[in-house]
Amino acid sequence: MDVLLIGIDAACRGVLKPLFADDRLPTLSSLLADGVEAPLESHVPPWTPAMWPSIYTGVNPGKHGVFSFLQYEGYDWDVISADRVREHALWELLDYHDETSVVVNVPVTHPPSSFDGALLPGYTAPESPDCHPPGLLDAVTEAIGSYQLYPDRDDTGGPDAYTELVGQRGAAFRYLTEDYDPSFGFLQFQTTDTVFHDHPGEHALVKAIYERVDTEIERTLEQCDPDTVFVVSDHGIGEYTGVGFRMNTFLEQHGYVEPTESGAGMPSWAPIRDGRLRSGGDDSTAGPDLLTHLGATLSRVGITTRRVGRLLDRAGLTDTVASIVPDGLVRAGQRQIDFSASTAFMRARIELGVRINLEGRDPDGVVAPAEYDAVRSSLIELLSGVQTPGGEPVFERVAPREEFFDGPYAEEAVDIVTIPNEYNHFLTADLLAEPFGPPGQPWNHKREGLFIATGTAIEGTHREPHLFDVAPTVLSALEIPPSDRMDGAVLPIVEPVAPQSYPPYETDESETSRGDGAVADRLATLGYLDST
Repeated sequence: MDVLLIGIDAACRGVLKPLFADDRLPTLSSLLADGVEAPLESHVPPWTPAMWPSIYTGVNPGKHGVFSFLQYEGYDWDVISADRVREHALWELLDYHDETSVVVNVPVTHPPSSFDGALLPGYTAPESPDCHPPGLLDAVTEAIGSYQLYPDRDDTGGPDAYTELVGQRGAAFRYLTEDYDPSFGFLQFQTTDTVFHDHPGEHALVKAIYERVDTEIERTLEQCDPDTVFVVSDHGIGEYTGVGFRMNTFLEQHGYVEPTESGAGMPSWAPIRDGRLRSGGDDSTAGPDLLTHLGATLSRVGITTRRVGRLLDRAGLTDTVASIVPDGLVRAGQRQIDFSASTAFMRARIELGVRINLEGRDPDGVVAPAEYDAVRSSLIELLSGVQTPGGEPVFERVAPREEFFDGPYAEEAVDIVTIPNEYNHFLTADLLAEPFGPPGQPWNHKREGLFIATGTAIEGTHREPHLFDVAPTVLSALEIPPSDRMDGAVLPIVEPVAPQSYPPYETDESETSRGDGAVADRLATLGYLDST
């Protein structure tokens, strides 16, 4: 193998430093000692489904078209799929030069494209996904015994539920490289992120997962013997010790959001899922018609989510009730955004920003195009001054989307980007009684990931790398020209190859895949989705 690219989701110095100090990761320690290492700068927003397409295409979300876990049509959403990645991936460019690739577990690669090589999709794909070539999953399962995308939600499985997935990733990758003999391999590990959302603060479990990752990397290096190795993560992760900021509640208080309890608006109270749904079931036991009728009846007699939410907040019982109340009942009676009367709102917290309800663009748009700039400027000024109850700024930056995204799909982003101060405050789209509360998750994403490079192609000094630099640097290490559409540049650790023009990416929007409902449930359980 000429180049091996290893992806470790959420890996960063803060997580790895104590593991290195305890000599728990000898393989990664060796790679770091033999090569170059630096924090890898992420882009906005720092979420898995936007980051990995940026890594494997070398372009910003305004060019590849993926900004978060969700894709929108009007006010409706669906879980993102690879159909929405509208730029060539590394393995597609390599196919253009008759090079073979093996890609395993990389997020947002389902449904897979056709190229010379093999691909097992990763995060956001459904369990038992379509693979390339067809029948690949059956062959892998037969060869290694078992292969699944997501850990079982049964807590009785303990560390094994996570470390087993790590082992499957390594075994599947090694099996496929034996079969396909690729010049390029891309192996990604996802549970290094998932564990912090599923089991925050359980450091023994984090250690067990990383130790297994280190072992699988060691076995892979021994078998594949790559000339050059890159290790990258899409973002960091750490504790959130600030506040929870409920954007839509704040916007309601300032006249931008108009709520409704009719059941006809956008849900904006966090999904409340009962035990069955958390473990992979559904919430249909009571029947959607019955729940909707009951919720509407309660609203008419004054028992609304706003009133209940205020009481729960004051009593500190929101999370307790969230674990036992059926989701269908909450959806039926919750406060929602009335689009026909709202000027601006947060669609989902993972977008890290505010959408202006623009006439002619949004189905129930109320802001005339001539008023757009004025409304946006006023909102930017308002949000820039928001402070926590303790007097700290909530945002380190509030700016127009043009400062972060450019390309043919930039207008699919939020109109105003809001970056939490040091990524220490937790934004939500909830409509509750007060704009501030505790952080929705004790651990979440941070700005800087990890970059390691070692091997025969690596030489010279290095500068601080960005996500966009990974793809052109990997291609240059393979002596393949990067695309001239890439936003990143070849890092000076490899001999640069001049960019070239590649055929435009062709996509058929009419064939965009629908997301898998089980994937949406997982995203909600992990805390990424706060609307249903």
